[in-house]
Amino acid sequence: MKLILRAFAAVHAAFAAAFAVLSLLLLAVAARTSWVAVSGGSFDAPVAVQLIEAMGLVAVAVVSLQVAQTIAEEEVVREAHVSAPTRVRRFLSRFIVVVAVALAIEGLVATVKALHEDMTLLPDAASAVAGVAALLAAWGIFVRLNRSAEDIEPEAMQQAKDEDRKLG
Repeated sequence: MKLILRAFAAVHAAFAAAFAVLSLLLLAVAARTSWVAVSGGSFDAPVAVQLIEAMGLVAVAVVSLQVAQTIAEEEVVREAHVSAPTRVRRFLSRFIVVVAVALAIEGLVATVKALHEDMTLLPDAASAVAGVAALLAAWGIFVRLNRSAEDIEPEAMQQAKDEDRKLG
């Protein structure tokens, strides 16, 4: 069984590395997009849209890097198996916050593009922003409901805090 768990840890490490590499590649694309936008010399609305698109790429790069870090810490370094309420809440909270921020930035990008290029896309942008609101509301409900489950297992919270000190 330990061999299988090590194999899973190795696969998780490979996924974390892939997310990290893709994050760096997205950052490079965002830097190139920004450079192309500002190198033309004119600072007008199309340049602003390109820069906001680059910001969206950076947000996705941050999400990718955060996912890589979360996978590496939770599945490789700690060898934690997400089952206790504390672990589930912490794992999902880290992931959802980063995804919500990235989606909010993408909603901003979509809104700016719709306002400057094609107003018929504005409902799609609004849907993205509404999706972020729904995600955050659902996350809040989850955290609230999960909190009562944590009260039943206070030792799980203490164990997670001890592991945090070891990583820090």
